[in-house]
Amino acid sequence: MMEGVTVRVGLLGLLLACVTTATTNKNRDWDIYSFHVNSTVTSRYATTIITSRVANRIDQSQEIDFHVKIPKTAFISKFKMTIEGQMYDGVVKQKEEAQQQYTQAVSRGQSAGIVSSVGRTLEEFKTSVTVAALSKVTFELTYEELLKRRLGKYELLIHARPMQPVADFKIDVYINERPGINFLEIKGGLSTKELANAITKTHASSEAWVHFYPSKELQSQCDSCGEQGLNGDLVIVYDVHRNTSMGELKESKGYFVHHFAPSDLPRIPKNVVFIIDRSGSMHGRKMEQTREALLKILGDLVEDDHFGLITFDNTVSTWKKELLPANQENLEAAKRFARHIRDGGATDINAAVLEGIAMLNRNPREGSASLLILLTDGDPTTGETNLEKIHKNVKEAIGKKFPLYCLGFGMDVNFDFLEKMALENSGVGRRIYEDSDAALQLQGFYEEVATPLLTDVQMVYVGGANLTQTNFSQYYNGSEIVVSGQITDNNIETFTAEVIAISRSNRVMYSETIPMDKPIEARPDSHIQRLWAYLTVKQLLDKEVQSSGKAKEKVKKEALDLCLKYGFVTPLTSMVVTKPQGETSQVAHKPKEGGKPSGSRQGFSGSSFQFMSGQAGYPSLLLDEGDSYSAYLIEEHQPTHSTETTTRATPTTVSTPLRFLLPAEGQALPLCYDIPVALSLRLLKDPNNELSMNGQLGQSASAGYQKIVIHYKNNQHIELDTTVITFNNGEDATYFSWSLKINHETDSVSLILRDKEVDITIGSTRIIIMLYERNGIKFLWPALRQRPTGDNIMGIAARPPVAYEEVQGTTMKLKIQDKEVEVSRDSAVDLSVRSAPTVACWLMPLQSALQGELADFTVAQL
Repeated sequence: MMEGVTVRVGLLGLLLACVTTATTNKNRDWDIYSFHVNSTVTSRYATTIITSRVANRIDQSQEIDFHVKIPKTAFISKFKMTIEGQMYDGVVKQKEEAQQQYTQAVSRGQSAGIVSSVGRTLEEFKTSVTVAALSKVTFELTYEELLKRRLGKYELLIHARPMQPVADFKIDVYINERPGINFLEIKGGLSTKELANAITKTHASSEAWVHFYPSKELQSQCDSCGEQGLNGDLVIVYDVHRNTSMGELKESKGYFVHHFAPSDLPRIPKNVVFIIDRSGSMHGRKMEQTREALLKILGDLVEDDHFGLITFDNTVSTWKKELLPANQENLEAAKRFARHIRDGGATDINAAVLEGIAMLNRNPREGSASLLILLTDGDPTTGETNLEKIHKNVKEAIGKKFPLYCLGFGMDVNFDFLEKMALENSGVGRRIYEDSDAALQLQGFYEEVATPLLTDVQMVYVGGANLTQTNFSQYYNGSEIVVSGQITDNNIETFTAEVIAISRSNRVMYSETIPMDKPIEARPDSHIQRLWAYLTVKQLLDKEVQSSGKAKEKVKKEALDLCLKYGFVTPLTSMVVTKPQGETSQVAHKPKEGGKPSGSRQGFSGSSFQFMSGQAGYPSLLLDEGDSYSAYLIEEHQPTHSTETTTRATPTTVSTPLRFLLPAEGQALPLCYDIPVALSLRLLKDPNNELSMNGQLGQSASAGYQKIVIHYKNNQHIELDTTVITFNNGEDATYFSWSLKINHETDSVSLILRDKEVDITIGSTRIIIMLYERNGIKFLWPALRQRPTGDNIMGIAARPPVAYEEVQGTTMKLKIQDKEVEVSRDSAVDLSVRSAPTVACWLMPLQSALQGELADFTVAQL
């Protein structure tokens, strides 16, 4: 009984609309009899309205679910349901106000499925409503997004998967660009063979129309179709004419937008330093893909470019101390170096980035553009590990001279830390996903910054006010700078736009006034005004990341006021959806950027946009901004600490640690050690089989884990907390209560649930996770029953038994791997056994027990 639509705009202009239905209803007791996607793009500002009409075909009431996946960079601005002529609108409120009014609730068994799967750049919300017998419901969602230009084009991608043929299925796209549309192409699986005849395309100067109207019969006949209807992509690719170097300046009702993307400029030689993490966590496929991408990127350097290579673990190594020109001899030598990068050791991000900055500072070149590119998959674990100090060191060393781009590899990385470091230094943070195309992702990012055309770009608007960002360190070929603002007193005659920048060593200037002979007919709600509001909120949210104290609160309030005025659902606001009398109202939250996906915890950067029922008396799976999406270490869990700081935990910060057992080889007494509570721990990492398990400890020393997440090959995910178990196969999410007895199997995963214990087998690995309750606190505890085969297995739960010998003396010592360690006889509860017996053990220092730093066993996110 699920229907939905997925719509996506990628980080650089990818827009996706997709309908998904979680389960197939073979009896067709409900029917999506009409499904329309209407996308309008004007001045690169896309507004999408999704209208879905569903009929209850049976003579009793039933619950109809509505799923929507949207781009994580988009803002929902309207949502409404219409039932029997009665309209129910969503209202946007400050998040704290909404949370005070409605109690969060966990999903009501498998049918509720409030938290669901999320794609790479998508976040999802879901709502449901009870529809009377033989009645109908209409869902309508509106969201807004400014498309970004990437490598000289915009892409509008619509993925259709309604899970049933729909009699009235229509996708309509209208594009209106005043400079004129340079080219328009239709691609994707839905544009081929039989379905190509269902597409009509009209392209006339500044306007274009694309319609996709496949018949119900045709929806079952295409290559990727079947009983469940369409399943494929429709991609509209376009760009606009660049008639003047100044670009396009457009005004409407006292607001303006300026699109600046000159291409008739000489490329600027660049100085680029690549800083590559080679720590132990980069082992295996990550390092292979990094080498592959680096070799391709080196091959794309131009001879007048200069470059440097830095690799780091707990030490920092430079290929050469100085930047070298990208001639054939140097490139071949650099490629030989790249082929032999080997992983191992801890992660000293601070020292590595500072060395990269020093390298650029030692090699200034007039008429060139400098940039740093950092690639890492983890937190700083050695050297300087205080994140605030690293941010301060890097910002002071760069001194606004060049941008720093931070690429976070995988889901264990502390993306918030990297994003803030990049934003503070005129760059961006980007996540690289552990997938088969990771090397292509790295190459794709480099292509975006490979050709600088201008540096020190200043956008000046005489007669303008409330401007969005106007200073940009660099402008790259194929991208676009967008500035919007208000026109003072709405006086167009006195309004002038100027651009001042550096092209190689030359100062260039462009100037233009708004044309008076071409009045613009704006829509009644003025899309330029909404574009300004959208862009302003986006940039204020970025600014909030970089601010602290009173400045942070001021920025937050300014962003919140705009969100409430324009109805945007952002990390600062929530949408309250009122439903018919007798049903629970719901609250929709949008998490902040950089968080983990909810529900399935997939290996994607999209976060979950959730409608949470206001049903009293239940705990909640809702993940708010700064909560489980970031899973910061211990100081972040203390309510007295500032939310913008992230500090690595040390054992001395906690007075009530949790005791762990470590089995001993050939000895009667096991070893034991204490770990601080509230940490996020790496329980298992098997790079050979792409399997990992992470756990979030609770706040109490008398409990264990509050959440455990297992990832397998990026498309299989199991999340367990004390209320529900979620299994996600990359497309659909299934929910199990701990009270059930089930046997759930796929081709590669077996999950057996019995008596508050789940038995999970993945390949050769077998894991038991038990649900306990102690002193009124519920918690989880994992036990690795069958260890993965192969080398380089890591994690707290994956450590093999330790051999030791007792050393006689005045104090009790054990000899472990040729080192003597002082211990004391103590006891611990063995939670790996259901009866949880108390056993005697040798208590040893944490660092000796881990044979390394605790930081090596923590993760930033689950």
